[in-house]
Amino acid sequence: MTAAPLGRVLTAMVTPFRSAGVLDLDAAAAVAEHLVATGHDGVVVNGTTGESPTTSDEEKAALVRVVVQAVAGRAVVVAGAGTNDTAHSRHLAEQAAAAGADGLLVVTPYYSKPTQAGLLAHFTAVADATDLPCMLYDIPGRSGVPIDTETLVRLAEHPRVVAVKDAKADLYASAWVLARTDLAYYSGDDALNLHHLANGAVGVVSVIGHVVGQRHAVMVAAAQRGDLLAARAEYRSVLPVVRGIMTRGPGAVMAKAALQLTGVLPDRAVRLPLVPATEDEVALLRDDLDRAGVPLATAPAPVA
Repeated sequence: MTAAPLGRVLTAMVTPFRSAGVLDLDAAAAVAEHLVATGHDGVVVNGTTGESPTTSDEEKAALVRVVVQAVAGRAVVVAGAGTNDTAHSRHLAEQAAAAGADGLLVVTPYYSKPTQAGLLAHFTAVADATDLPCMLYDIPGRSGVPIDTETLVRLAEHPRVVAVKDAKADLYASAWVLARTDLAYYSGDDALNLHHLANGAVGVVSVIGHVVGQRHAVMVAAAQRGDLLAARAEYRSVLPVVRGIMTRGPGAVMAKAALQLTGVLPDRAVRLPLVPATEDEVALLRDDLDRAGVPLATAPAPVA
């Protein structure tokens, strides 16, 4: 079985807010507990799904601390530390380490569109900032630039660059990196989870895992033992959830709505520029979850 240095079933956790936009740490602890109780051996905090562009450094540190305390060693806690400012990214990495994180998620610097030489220097600088293992996050649809194969091969030489969250949707490029390095690959695209696992990924960093974590655990375990038929069956069973959370609105927005529908979150509030899912969007999502057999919370009685 291929080694998974940061766990096998991880979800990029939402950051709960109250309706007024105030960080809800109690709800964050509850979501983390829910994830561990539903098949996860890893949790990612302060990622894009956690609305990291709108949380302060102090809020990021508080989230890491509360999630570390909530999971109590039962799951790996990976903290997002990537920005498009290398100095700031190093600061966030150091802060996450001090808060108790087990690893770092470092996204490609966005908007600036650096060269591959710039990416190599950026990732190396962040990896040098702490002793924590690093998962690189390759998502050109958001960052504007991919991490090229040769850059990944060179970064794999760094002792703390151990993994890649792959949301590049280029399975051929990923296969080359897997063939040439020991980097652990994680699917960062729920629509391609099975494809990445068949290509050699060791696990997933999911968004829909908020509500189908146990089924992801079954899928990943099946893929690891070489039973792709069983893995395929699990993957296909959650396709309506992929549609509901990943295509009907931003992942962070729809994941919060799904957690509210399943009774995990009391509030689906987000921070601008995101806006909460509308009632029409929630109705479609409810149908998607129901089609996939996801248990929904009992709707409250209408107020007279």
